[in-house]
Amino acid sequence: MAASRRGLCRALHSSSSPAWKRAQSGAGGRLKSEYDAVVIGAGHNGLVAAAYLQRLGVNTVVFERRHVIGGAAVTEEIFPGFKFSRASYLLSLLRPQIYTDLELKKHGLKLHLRNPYSFTPMLEEGTVSKVPRSLLLGTDMAENQKQISQFSQKDAQAFPRYEEFMKRLVLAIDPLLDAAPVDIAAFQHGSLSQRFRALSTLRPLLKAGWTLGAQLPEYYQILTAPISKVLDHWFESEPLKATLATDAVIGAMTSPHTPGSGYVLLHHVMGSLEGMQGAWCYVQGGMGALSDAIASSAATHGASIFTEKTVAEVQVNSEGRVQGVILQDGQEVRSRVVLSCASPQVTFLELTPQEWLPGTFVKRISQLDTQSPVTKINVAVDRLPNFRAAPNDPRDQPQPHHQCSIHLNCEDTMILHQAFEDAKGGLPSQRPMIELCIPSSLDPTLAPPGCHVLSLFTQYTPYTLAGGKIWDEQEKNAYADKVFDCIEAYVPGFKSSVLARDILTPQDLERIFRLPGGNIFHGAMSLDQLYFARPLPQHSDYRCPIQGLYLCGSGAHPGGGVMGAAGRNAALIVFRDLKSM
Repeated sequence: MAASRRGLCRALHSSSSPAWKRAQSGAGGRLKSEYDAVVIGAGHNGLVAAAYLQRLGVNTVVFERRHVIGGAAVTEEIFPGFKFSRASYLLSLLRPQIYTDLELKKHGLKLHLRNPYSFTPMLEEGTVSKVPRSLLLGTDMAENQKQISQFSQKDAQAFPRYEEFMKRLVLAIDPLLDAAPVDIAAFQHGSLSQRFRALSTLRPLLKAGWTLGAQLPEYYQILTAPISKVLDHWFESEPLKATLATDAVIGAMTSPHTPGSGYVLLHHVMGSLEGMQGAWCYVQGGMGALSDAIASSAATHGASIFTEKTVAEVQVNSEGRVQGVILQDGQEVRSRVVLSCASPQVTFLELTPQEWLPGTFVKRISQLDTQSPVTKINVAVDRLPNFRAAPNDPRDQPQPHHQCSIHLNCEDTMILHQAFEDAKGGLPSQRPMIELCIPSSLDPTLAPPGCHVLSLFTQYTPYTLAGGKIWDEQEKNAYADKVFDCIEAYVPGFKSSVLARDILTPQDLERIFRLPGGNIFHGAMSLDQLYFARPLPQHSDYRCPIQGLYLCGSGAHPGGGVMGAAGRNAALIVFRDLKSM
């Protein structure tokens, strides 16, 4: 890095502590030997669970093994002066009720809504002066149709009908996210009161069927078919189909031709922020600011949150009931219940005494699909990317397309499929799918003046490489160089703008954030691992075979993404159980 470039990007340091630490300090932040509830892990779901429990009068403590809270929703200053949402990087799925109940605005949460939200530049051969085409999508339907008509007039006409079709499906499924799945076991073996209570869990499912009505078979296909088949039904132009298909495969070791990939797309379009359906935003200060706001809400009501406190074991008494946890330093903390925000694998295979779990349960947990295709690359640059398909203005200020999710190598679904095929054979994709985001285009607090932070969510990269190779520094840098070469084709001069980079392969994501296999969802979002079956059939209600132990992270219903639903749902189940003890 040249000295002049270093001078442009001096470090920015803040001496203020997060609001949750100040609130907790005011309430007396010493670790006690006993609480009503222990939460393992200060991921956003764990923090949501703690906030709800504490508001309900359940004295709760959260233990986080890292030096920073947030799990994968974290902000880290990896390079001096540059603040990155190091893992998760966009917000949309956060449940509106959580946003309201926890008063997150009051606790400092500020959002930068993105509109437009999607930019797909083309690589088109031609004269040097010719500007390649691009596809820019946002909330203005007329403008969307104008953009799509570059590639197909027929698709431009079909797009509003497709959007309405998807919105209706979202409307039907949305209520299913905010409650535990139907309790089949209670119907079969429960007492009369348990069966009556289980009956109420049928209501969201019945309502979903009623909302979809006679179109239910068509919507069923969305959930079960390859997304390529669904999109082929609606559209003919590849740039549009490939752009939409990215939401069906992102974070998943699947191809657009994989059956069931349609649900992953749905999972990424069902969010709502500030009353805007499907809106995506950047969090001011990075994703860690969201976690800080949730923690501040919890701490204000009396919850205790401790970092660099690793839970080594869940304690179970002689009657097979949870009685607390043992920390890595040997300290025992007693509690009536324990909620784990960690993955099912970490919770049940590493932290729980195996003698208290049925062998079949342990085996099935160990067999969960956790394949991940993701390598996340965080990049510090000394200037704004200048796309061939949308050149910067003379002032070099961010334009609407800079705030989008920018899809590279996404002109054709076959490019995505071939990238998947490479990884299926144990090789990093030769032409990776790249989702590039520039959060500093809307939030200048993340980087020094004139500089920017870039988030590169790339796939497909296998957890285990073919031929006995390992993800050492040489392999990681070789893959990152390939990604940068791809970006250079769309953004001439990109490579010379790079100041530093942080490369996180699936193994790094597992090591740093305890994401099993590097999977951002704690496990595949395939139909066999959703709803009734998340994490396992008969255990989708956040409870487990040990009384008093609950799962509250992304490995539980309704799955991954920064939505907080698993944390809230689990907390309400725990509160109900505590009242009946």
